[in-house]
Amino acid sequence: MLTINLIREQSSFVIERLKIKNFDAAEIVQNVLDLDRRRRELQAESDSIQAELNTLSREIGAMMKAGRRDEADAARQGVVAMKEKQKQLSETMEVVSDEMQTELVRLPNLPHALVAPGKSADDNVVVRSGGTIPHLYEGALPHWDLIRKYDIIDFDLGVKITGAGFPVYKGKGARLQRALINFFLDEGEKAGYREVEPPIVVNEESGFGTGNLPDKEGQMYHIGIDNLYLIPTAEVPVTNIYRDVILDAAVLPVKNMAYTPCFRREAGSWGAHVRGLNRLHQFDKVEIVQIAHPEKSYESLDEMVSHVESLLVKLELPYRIVRLCGGDLSFTSAMTYDFEVWSVGQQRWLEVSSTSNFETFQANRLRCRFREKGARQTTLCHTLNGSALALPRIVAALLENNQTPDGIKIPSVLAPYAGFGMIS
Repeated sequence: MLTINLIREQSSFVIERLKIKNFDAAEIVQNVLDLDRRRRELQAESDSIQAELNTLSREIGAMMKAGRRDEADAARQGVVAMKEKQKQLSETMEVVSDEMQTELVRLPNLPHALVAPGKSADDNVVVRSGGTIPHLYEGALPHWDLIRKYDIIDFDLGVKITGAGFPVYKGKGARLQRALINFFLDEGEKAGYREVEPPIVVNEESGFGTGNLPDKEGQMYHIGIDNLYLIPTAEVPVTNIYRDVILDAAVLPVKNMAYTPCFRREAGSWGAHVRGLNRLHQFDKVEIVQIAHPEKSYESLDEMVSHVESLLVKLELPYRIVRLCGGDLSFTSAMTYDFEVWSVGQQRWLEVSSTSNFETFQANRLRCRFREKGARQTTLCHTLNGSALALPRIVAALLENNQTPDGIKIPSVLAPYAGFGMIS
């Protein structure tokens, strides 16, 4: 959430920057300014009444000491009326503040200066690429045919048990999942991330803190009777560890990671682009999260990008890194790098990670702050997160890119984790 001070002091800048996200903020910004002005007027009136009450309290005390009881009783009647007026002002202020909050949460985060204008993914900027696109034998298959051929993932069983988008991993398919999870966690630990195991359901305040609510209710599974939500990513519970926390500046950046299953209600429509493992309602992911100092958060973002890139290099997957344009940037992000791997079976790029800096947008909602040594005031932290990595499309690319007439080769870095070097 943008801070009221930013909107108050730089309203024109906010409106112009949000045009990069193709968002017309003029009306909302004006509403926020009007409500903020009204709120401050009410506060000033309440403060004035409080000052009068303080003065009257002293005068009544003096009257009582002087034996002027009738005057004191009359003055007390005035105090009662003033306190009633102050109560009404407080109630009105609360309504105005709630209205202002409702308007504030409608505003997306401001994009970083490096974010290019654009309407869609077609306007994203390719930063760099790596790896070699393999040339496969004639008759090579897409992963949805490979998993049937080798009986390692069963979508029909998933439909039977739950519904479409909930696959059942079997045999070497299940072991490959476990191998990737452990590999990603071990690599994260080497990079300085502390592993946590958070809940996979969160309350409404946690969803609000990371910007998933009220923006993405339709994408999250809701447990109505308890008003809880299944997590769309470990970003939500892990970042919320620092809700209402004041950190010592010396400990920044704080680096955590977590493996969790993830749940998405809106998993796409019909078609080859969402077929097989390309888009699921439930999937596994290792997430990395940093709470950073504002002056160093883009160093943290570069470090996270390098970490994710190293995973793809070790998995021997052809990849490219793209910086998202304004039109493809999420509601909460200031800058995002997407990682895509080449799927030779589908002849297209598959997104496997998004790594983002949210600057103070989430921290303002979370009230996540830090204090410099010796300082009295606190400052909002910057929050960042990234997929390191999401498994389904990684598995799809591994199966497709490493298929041979004799079976599917497992990358050498994964073989010790999987306990096998070939799926056949």
